[in-house]
Amino acid sequence: MTQVLCVAGARPNFMKIAPVMAALAETGIAAQLLHTGQHYDAAMSDGFFADLGIPHPDHHLEVGSGSHAVQTAEVMKRFEPVLDSVKPQAVLVVGDVNSTIACALVAAKRGVRVIHVEAGLRSYDRAMPEEINRVLTDQISDLLFITEKSALANLQREGIDPARVEFVGNVMIDTLYRNLERAVPSCQTLGTALPAYAVLTLHRPSNVDDPATLAALLDVIGEINAVLPVVLPLHPRTRGNIEKFGLSAKINALRILPPLGYLDMLGLMRDAKLVLTDSGGIQEETTALGVPCLTLRDNTERPITLTDGTNTLVGADPAAIRAAFDQVMTNGGRAGCIPEYWDGRAAMRIAHTLKGWLPQAAGVRSA
Repeated sequence: MTQVLCVAGARPNFMKIAPVMAALAETGIAAQLLHTGQHYDAAMSDGFFADLGIPHPDHHLEVGSGSHAVQTAEVMKRFEPVLDSVKPQAVLVVGDVNSTIACALVAAKRGVRVIHVEAGLRSYDRAMPEEINRVLTDQISDLLFITEKSALANLQREGIDPARVEFVGNVMIDTLYRNLERAVPSCQTLGTALPAYAVLTLHRPSNVDDPATLAALLDVIGEINAVLPVVLPLHPRTRGNIEKFGLSAKINALRILPPLGYLDMLGLMRDAKLVLTDSGGIQEETTALGVPCLTLRDNTERPITLTDGTNTLVGADPAAIRAAFDQVMTNGGRAGCIPEYWDGRAAMRIAHTLKGWLPQAAGVRSA
């Protein structure tokens, strides 16, 4: 009997599900893996599975791209018959992508308990689709695993019983520590050795969908590149908008790379002097690596990276970006420390909790 049906759908999920699947296997919990195919680039998806040692999915929905509504609806339609066939005691979802809320919602409506890994994170910015996914998934989850203690306060404000919440740490950091020695050296990824460089990742609609905002960001990045070489693994969406808006000349001097696999990106960040990003996960990874991070957003759902870690919020304001960059070049930026329970054991804490929780999960669903 399958006890837990684990769901992954997009690149951010893969780094979170890898240690969970390994820990479930190690503790003897019967689990199956379902890949929704929300991330539809087969080569990149297969590369992440190979890099991280994720078992081949038992089920693949092959959903592909679409609007948020279309993609979420398609995952729900394709997930329900699999759920009915597998009949797990619980469905485990990770993160905040469309696959997360879609599968959690189907499971809840079918009376199957829902486990949410990385619960309680809040940016309090409802313009972000991920924020909607987080809030709704937490409301229908029976067991919520959190990465930082501030998440518990968020959940309590939303009326969630603390008895359903477990502080276990960050499974993404489990993956980072497990693979750090295997990370590809930056000189190999770049094809040359750079004594110092910055890494830029840029993909959020708020930064790349408006031509004026994107142009201003690329201008200040160009200024930084004149002082510290900037390496940009270029997201397809960002590349498309740069071309559509006629901004290609603004990135000519940068070191442009294609989207990278996990081990290549890990090595690139580990060896960097600075990372500039609008990604959520990279804020956490840079904190674990001790690398200064400038987040090109006005808010973050990961506040511990600001209070304990190496992260600084700068938004899309060129003046704020310049000032923070000057601080990094002058004094090395925020030193930070490793947050509590970011020790590579989060997935095992999850598995040990489930070992005691699952035998009771076959009965009536809790209120």
